[in-house]
Amino acid sequence: MITSEIDRMVDAITAEKNLERDVVIEIIESAVEAAARKVFGERDIEAQYDEDGGEVDIYEYRVVVEEVEDQGTEIGLEAARQHDPEVLIGDSLGFRLDIDAGEMGRIAAMTAKQVIMQKLRDAERERTFAEFQDRKGDLITGIVRRFERGDIIVDLNRAEAILPRREQVPSETYRPGDRIEAYVKDINKAARRPQVVLSRTHPNLLVKLFEREVPEIYEGIVRIEGCAREPGHRAKVAVSSIDPDVDPVGACVGLKGSRVQAVVNEVRGEAIDIIQWHPDPARFVQFAIQPASITRVYIDEPAKTMELIVPDDQLAKAIGRRGQNVRLASQLTGWRLDITAESKHDDQIEAARLELARIEGIDDDTVDELLRYGFVSAQEVADAEEGELESILGVEAEDAARITEAADAVVEALIMEEAERRKLGLPPAGDASDA
Repeated sequence: MITSEIDRMVDAITAEKNLERDVVIEIIESAVEAAARKVFGERDIEAQYDEDGGEVDIYEYRVVVEEVEDQGTEIGLEAARQHDPEVLIGDSLGFRLDIDAGEMGRIAAMTAKQVIMQKLRDAERERTFAEFQDRKGDLITGIVRRFERGDIIVDLNRAEAILPRREQVPSETYRPGDRIEAYVKDINKAARRPQVVLSRTHPNLLVKLFEREVPEIYEGIVRIEGCAREPGHRAKVAVSSIDPDVDPVGACVGLKGSRVQAVVNEVRGEAIDIIQWHPDPARFVQFAIQPASITRVYIDEPAKTMELIVPDDQLAKAIGRRGQNVRLASQLTGWRLDITAESKHDDQIEAARLELARIEGIDDDTVDELLRYGFVSAQEVADAEEGELESILGVEAEDAARITEAADAVVEALIMEEAERRKLGLPPAGDASDA
């Protein structure tokens, strides 16, 4: 039997690792079995912890046989019946081994310690996974403990979590002992490092913060339809309401901005725009591109693209600093957004009008109709399906074919003209330098 320190070891590990006593005892038994096999080789050995005596007894099991061939794993029937008169051939008979504690201690120092530490790590991972698997997608608060290769290790009281460098906001800094609130991005059962993966950059961090600060969101009256972030700088959150009497934007902003300010404080000053969601994509984009205003929207459904025409003095606002405003609006709406100033757009339309007017056999009204349907060059008309032109222009098939042929001729002429300009050293047609 293994005596002395075992009971104290169980108590110490139970307290230090915050594990169930039964789990620790099972780990100790596994470690003692591994150490015993170092002494006796690979035999049928089992360790059993005695709660009353605070000891681990080691048992060796042998199979009862008629004729012994392996002394290590078998025992003859006659010898077995000296221990148990009712034993039968094929039974497994256990014998408690008397082992010198000092000898086992020396062996355990090399073997049992490794087994115990590995089993403890496995048990901690299982406990952490079981405790936190339902917390994925929640907010959680912890204390910064240390830094490992740029990652932050966070103490969650009963476990450790990791805030990877890629999930950190570059403008945020922490020191050991700081409180930190983060979004639980993942629970990784197989990880060697802390299994609870946190994020301070995930858009759902804002979603969860608003759920906490805005009762109407928690109650399901106001819904967050989308969120786009450039962490540490700016975010756009789209909201809607199922109750026509409840203004979703006002509910999220709060009295004198108190609710949104609470969220801004938690994300350390990140600017947050609350956007009214709308089921019509064009209207939604108009809200999302604020504070800029839009005069016209051209939608390309198949390409999931919108061209937004804005007044010249609104162009900088629409694009935003380093393209931030249009980039966030695009992420929020799910559409690719191209911003064009009115003056440039008007110039482009005028150039397109002149080019389309060169197509033989079409009048100004036909040009206007082609422009309305997004045809801005002779090449696009030449490439159009005849059935499409029939539908748009209300013409017969032979007239549509004649228009595409005429457009082909214009394209060829334009190519020739461009080649001539290059030959003369002139800039391309329509270039601003061509005065």
